[in-house]
Amino acid sequence: MEKPAKIAPPKGRLGVLMPGMGAVSTTFMAGVELVRRGKAKPIGSLTQLGTIRLGKRTDGRSPLIKEFVALERLSNLVFGGWDAFPDNSYEAATKAGVLDAHHLALVKPFLSKIRPMRAAFDREYVKNLNGKHIKKGKTKYDLALQIKEDIAEFKKKSRCSRLVTAWCGSTEIYLTVDEVHSTPEKFVEAMKANHPAIAPSMLYAWASVTSGVPFANGAPNLTVDIPAIQQLALEHNVAIAGKDFKTGQTLMKTILAPGFKARMLGMDGWFSTNILGNRDGEVLDDPSSFKTKEESKLGVLEYILQPHLYPMLYGKIHHKVRINYYPPRGDNKEGWDNIDIFGWLGYPMQIKVDFLCRDSILAAPIVLDLVLLLDLAQRAGMRGIQEWLSFYFKSPMCAPQLYPEHDLFIQLMKLKNTLRWMMGEDLITHLGQEYYD
Repeated sequence: MEKPAKIAPPKGRLGVLMPGMGAVSTTFMAGVELVRRGKAKPIGSLTQLGTIRLGKRTDGRSPLIKEFVALERLSNLVFGGWDAFPDNSYEAATKAGVLDAHHLALVKPFLSKIRPMRAAFDREYVKNLNGKHIKKGKTKYDLALQIKEDIAEFKKKSRCSRLVTAWCGSTEIYLTVDEVHSTPEKFVEAMKANHPAIAPSMLYAWASVTSGVPFANGAPNLTVDIPAIQQLALEHNVAIAGKDFKTGQTLMKTILAPGFKARMLGMDGWFSTNILGNRDGEVLDDPSSFKTKEESKLGVLEYILQPHLYPMLYGKIHHKVRINYYPPRGDNKEGWDNIDIFGWLGYPMQIKVDFLCRDSILAAPIVLDLVLLLDLAQRAGMRGIQEWLSFYFKSPMCAPQLYPEHDLFIQLMKLKNTLRWMMGEDLITHLGQEYYD
């Protein structure tokens, strides 16, 4: 398999467009600005702090990833987006309550200038929000064309040479793949007919992909996980990735479950419950939106533990997930896990995990990495689904004939090997026998 013939250098400015400019988006933008000004460190960002081993262990070559591949510099990032609420990004960040007052004060002039464009919002798909800062149009196709105009206008006004769209909006109601999602032509007709299977997030995906803009889906919505958008991504040579940023409880599952399986420890059940009080929690208080999130979170163990291969160990797992909206908690989500495992001779054991996490603090570096790596993929001519970015998602996209890889450590190996391949370096197999022959 040959590496990409040529990776175009990152010339000019890179625009980051975000549908949904609430807690995650404002934490991301504020963080990037604080890092740019030397007021904070980009903790949690693989692209900024991670290294990559090249060649043999004895070679001693482990450069920073950002020095190994031509990633865009943080100084060249420009931000914009859409929201159903008119608050500028400073006001939105203050209401979100993620960042401390001293951090917000440092970036107030910067964030205050970033105002959201009107959103293509429909309460039918996010029942617990009542946004008023919304676009008007007779059909969903009209709204999609307005988004395309917004994209072109933002690129021109902000003098960007390239763009990436990252969905940071709310979880929509549960939808399944419909006939109207099967081809680009049927998708356009469905938009014109205001078909209920066309959710607002899909309008942003269609507008971005047909504008040549890579798209990352940070929510468990169907969005780009449909044949029509995937075909358009190939036709327009656009990189896409998703879905659902891997932040709190699911991050823990993709760390712990591979360890149990590696040691051939059995499992009877895994009960997970969450409390959170931000806008995401409010949205997920609606059963139809929770169903979308639940599907995203439930698939993880099934794919990691492979019960069809290990029926004695994992064939009868009781996996439950609950999310409870609890306003006093704000963005500081708490996830409780009770894990019932069994070992030698079938003797039972239990593990309890209490993760007091900060949802947007964990999500912000994911947004940064995805923006920079999707831009890299785009400049390398890599189109369609970018499975090598599964590391960042709860419910990773992959080709129809494949199953998604959920094991965090396999995902990281895949990501780094893809970077090695792109740069013409040997892939790391971890065999190591050459040291002993």
